[in-house]
Amino acid sequence: MKISIIIPNLNDANGLENTLLSIFKQRYTNYECIIIDGNSSDHFKKIIEKYSDKITTWISEDDNGIYDAINKGLKLSTGDIINTINSGDFYFSEKSLEIIINYFKNNKNLDFVFGAVKKNKVYYKYEPNKMNWTFNFYPSHSGGFFVKRYVHDKIGNYSLDFPCSSDYDFFWKMIKTHNYNGTSTKQNELISVFKPGGFSSRYGVYNHIWEETKIRLKNNQNFIIVFGIYFLRILRNFYKLTFFKYFNFKNNKK
Repeated sequence: MKISIIIPNLNDANGLENTLLSIFKQRYTNYECIIIDGNSSDHFKKIIEKYSDKITTWISEDDNGIYDAINKGLKLSTGDIINTINSGDFYFSEKSLEIIINYFKNNKNLDFVFGAVKKNKVYYKYEPNKMNWTFNFYPSHSGGFFVKRYVHDKIGNYSLDFPCSSDYDFFWKMIKTHNYNGTSTKQNELISVFKPGGFSSRYGVYNHIWEETKIRLKNNQNFIIVFGIYFLRILRNFYKLTFFKYFNFKNNKK
């Protein structure tokens, strides 16, 4: 099985090089490497020239955000399995792709695999029943999500209506609407590592909450349940913020 690795990039040439080096050291080598750059102004093209013999294809042009970039990569891809890894993130070891392929080989009914990822701590559980009230039901996305091409053929590309959380919309369709079958790797089968920061961390918690609410409504989850979740999350974050400000004020007075 051929893996299409899509790498969105914007002004992170050094991070891109780290990502590429983690790909090139993989023991499983039946992959294609597709770089979608958002018209970077740094030394991006020097990195492309340096590794041109190992990069399958690349484009550099303006886009409408990370999911637009991923969609462009999907159009260029030819693999049986699709994976996206953001520029700057990297595969944990030379066995990362091999671990994923073995999951697919050993279970012909698998449509997707969430690989364990590390971002401050290791995330590894896949608990789809939690989707009814939280999207924290799976390991984080970049580098860890591998899906058969026919799933994308059925569901389509990522929606551009959700700049930060379009993967949640895709996952809802994949798991809830179409009932595709998936699993996650074990805790000790670490697939990729996130770098800190990135667009998602700058988007703002209340923007996240509202975007996730719109995703639930779009996918026809019960209106009362959706807004119950929304208001509970707003209250929870309000009290967390108040609690933090109170103790920060107390500490400053000492």
